[in-house]
Amino acid sequence: MVHVGSVDSPVALGDITQIAIEFKKAIGTGKDAPKEAAVDVLGWDFAFEINEVGIQQARDAGINLRCLKIPREVMDPKAVEQGDVKFFELAALAVDAKVKKSEMFLELKDFTIPPDDVPDDVQKAIKHWSQWIDYWAVDWDNKADTFHNQWQTYRTRQEPSLKLKTSHVYEEPGSYTVMVKVIDILGNDTTKVIKVSI
Repeated sequence: MVHVGSVDSPVALGDITQIAIEFKKAIGTGKDAPKEAAVDVLGWDFAFEINEVGIQQARDAGINLRCLKIPREVMDPKAVEQGDVKFFELAALAVDAKVKKSEMFLELKDFTIPPDDVPDDVQKAIKHWSQWIDYWAVDWDNKADTFHNQWQTYRTRQEPSLKLKTSHVYEEPGSYTVMVKVIDILGNDTTKVIKVSI
């Protein structure tokens, strides 16, 4: 199945919940019912937590969900006629998380962004995936509200390399939600949510 997001607002977590409800109603009913539990969500813009939280929410509902950004080329009739319109998945962030006693260790392992908005000369200049990242930050105890920037690293002219590892010592045992936010060189943010028990 395919869901197309609104032109004037981003696809949000509430939309993912509704998509899951509609999908469950449609599956197995009638000759045009979907045969596999998969939905492609096309959107002009997406809420920041969709890439991780929304996809996991859909997975928990038994649905394989892909979020695809609608490219600007769809507005160009010539591009459509020539078949030049390509839909790309949202940026993806891979983070390795380990806990030893009361300390949590994070390491960025990979980051990919959709190439549709990236000029060719910039794409050719990128030699390592970390070069896509302008800076990244961590909220070590996110309460499902605003992101609280409790640690960050970024590039400077003097120090163009980017630190890919960090750690944090928790003072109290318990369950924590860690949110990692990456801002890429185009100014887009991608988040990853990690649940941890100390």
